[in-house]
Amino acid sequence: MRRYEAMFARGHGVFVPFLMLGDPDPGTSLELVRALVRGGADALELGIPFSDPVADGPVIQAAATRALASGTRVRHAWEVIAAIRAEQSHTPIGLLVYANLVLHRTAADFYRDAANAGVDSVLIADLPLREAAAVDAVAEDHGIAPVHIAPPNADATRLTAIARASKGYVYVTSRPGVTGADDRLHDGSARIISVLKSAGAPPALLGFGISRPAHVRQALELGAAGAISGSAVVRRVEESLGDLGRMVAAVEAIVREMKAATELLVR
Repeated sequence: MRRYEAMFARGHGVFVPFLMLGDPDPGTSLELVRALVRGGADALELGIPFSDPVADGPVIQAAATRALASGTRVRHAWEVIAAIRAEQSHTPIGLLVYANLVLHRTAADFYRDAANAGVDSVLIADLPLREAAAVDAVAEDHGIAPVHIAPPNADATRLTAIARASKGYVYVTSRPGVTGADDRLHDGSARIISVLKSAGAPPALLGFGISRPAHVRQALELGAAGAISGSAVVRRVEESLGDLGRMVAAVEAIVREMKAATELLVR
């Protein structure tokens, strides 16, 4: 959690790219995560491949399918994260996962392994807030920040509960539905972010649909502390399959482009 606090304390807009661990295979995945860092990522959001990623659109679903087909398992995810943590002591590393991955043994087992690898936060995409308290407690026992999603249709009561439960940051979704790149963002997120701030929430990062630098700037203008981009980054992997050099360069380039758009100061 301290890494997130230090990151936000710098006072500048934040860009957080997402990649699916193990896509297209564990070894290449490690090189791609390194490319995120070289491109200037303020923090990392990483997925562990799962067979039924209900919150993800077709681009990230395809990435999970490629990772599983390559033989990627949870242990490979820990290995990649541990390698990155050994190289990057200050960069926050977050996971976006599904409840089955956390609970198929025990939450304590999962969070112990995550902490040992160097994970800072975990967002469980399909775990309802009303059922999350026990799992969140286990996360915090292991020094890991539980992150929750603030959807665009949430009322003030629900947003207050999300603010109280979230540590590290809050993931604000710019629209309902699943992940995917959009042509434009919806400005209703400003209300969500304002209510969260009033409720004492940790900083908000805007995700879902962030596909170009203009979207990153718009996220900051809406009051977010930064933006998260998944499908646009993962698409660069998909477009370069079979050409490692091109793939690594493409991933690094999009992060650099998106990060450049965060020159706008957070208000």
